[in-house]
Parts: sequence; structure tokens; C-alpha cells
Amino acid sequence: MKTVLITGCSSGFGLETAKYFLERNWKVIATMRTPREDVLPKSEHLRILKLDVTDAESIRHAVKEAGQVDVLVNNAGVGMLGPFESTSMDAVREVFETNTFGTMSMTQAFLPQFRARRAGAIVNVASSVTLKALPLLPVYTASKAAVVAFTGSLALELQDFNIQVGVVLPGMAPETAFASNAHARVAQTFPQDYAATMDSVLSGFQNYDGLVTHSTDVAEAVWNVVQSGTTAFRVPAGADAVEWFDQSK
Repeated sequence: MKTVLITGCSSGFGLETAKYFLERNWKVIATMRTPREDVLPKSEHLRILKLDVTDAESIRHAVKEAGQVDVLVNNAGVGMLGPFESTSMDAVREVFETNTFGTMSMTQAFLPQFRARRAGAIVNVASSVTLKALPLLPVYTASKAAVVAFTGSLALELQDFNIQVGVVLPGMAPETAFASNAHARVAQTFPQDYAATMDSVLSGFQNYDGLVTHSTDVAEAVWNVVQSGTTAFRVPAGADAVEWFDQSK
């Protein structure tokens, strides 16, 4: 029985991915900044660990507690929406600390055991906004674009060690709590010149009725990357993400 460790499992993509692997008889280590026992079904194959991917000591502790892991899924992430002009650099760093550096730190922490065994898989969850530029998302997009570029280069240097590497690109997922969790990072103060753009974008999100991504789409994409047995670089997840991916070719 193989083991997968997934970050950001309290809700959304991480939660659904944890359920998906549990249902397929994997051992699952579900990590959360604030552990909750009630969000996942009881199982002898489930462990819930406290983990903050922006904290080096927290990562060291989680790696020690996890032991041997076959698959690492870097899913933890935060959002941000607003004009770049009025975004503080502290806020920019906060987004990169979780989305980009958190992914890198977790990957670096597990690589020694993967390399020693000449086996393992790393799946990073980025975003389809890296396929199509959207206004008011420059910081979030940059943090996820960095993950995509990081994953592509990493895949090349790890291929001799039989380590799979892939990045999943989810689309817009209204059913998840991501938007509400990111509300604290929606710009509240900005130059009035940006008001029309802010109103238009926020209205577009609130009244969106096009193709969307479901959490199960992301869980299935992660599963398929792992099951493929080979590096699967850039895999869209969700009907909207697939459409954008096809248009970007």
C-alpha cells in the first residue's frame, strides 16, 4: 500500500484529493495548518498532520512524522486579487511564501528520500491563470507561473532518478472555499482609477455561468499523473482549464 502526503487538505482541492486516494486504498497523510478531524472520513489509512508550508520547523516536523512517502502533492495555496500598484510588497511576499516557496520547500524536504529510493512522484497544483492573462491577478499569477516553470525544470533534473514530476492546472472552481478564503487579500484600498476594473472583475466572478472546474476534476488529474508512471508536465483540470489549455497550444 502506497502513501501520499497532500498539503492544504482542510477544504477544496486538497480535501477532495485526499478522499480520492483514500477511496483507492492508499495511505493518506493529509496536512493542514489547523488540523480538523471532521472533514475526512474515518479510516485506519488516514493520518492528519499539522503543517504550515511557510515554516521550516513545521516542515521538518511533518517530514519526520510522515516517514516514507511515495507521492507528494503540493496543493496548499492562497489567492490575491487587486491592482498591483496598490499591493504592498509584504502582501506579495506572503503569497509567494505559500504558493511558490512553500511548494519549493516541501519538494526539497522530500527529495532526499525519493532520490535514495530512485522512486517517488511530485505533483504541484498551480492554476490555469498561467495559460491566459487576467486583470487584477498579477501577483497570484506570478506565484503560480513560477511553480509551473520550477516544475518543468525540476522534471528534467530528476528524470535520471526515476522521480515523476507534474503540475496540475485547475480552472475556476466556484464550489470551493478558495474565493472566500482569499477575501482578506482582495484589495480594499486602491486608486479610484481602478474602480471600474475592480467592479467589472468582481461582478464577472459573482455572475459567472461558464465552464468551471470541480474539486473532483483536480483530484482525478492528480491521480492520473501519479498512475501514468511517467512525468506528466502541465495537466489541465476542469472543463474551463482544458479549453484554455487547448487554446494556448
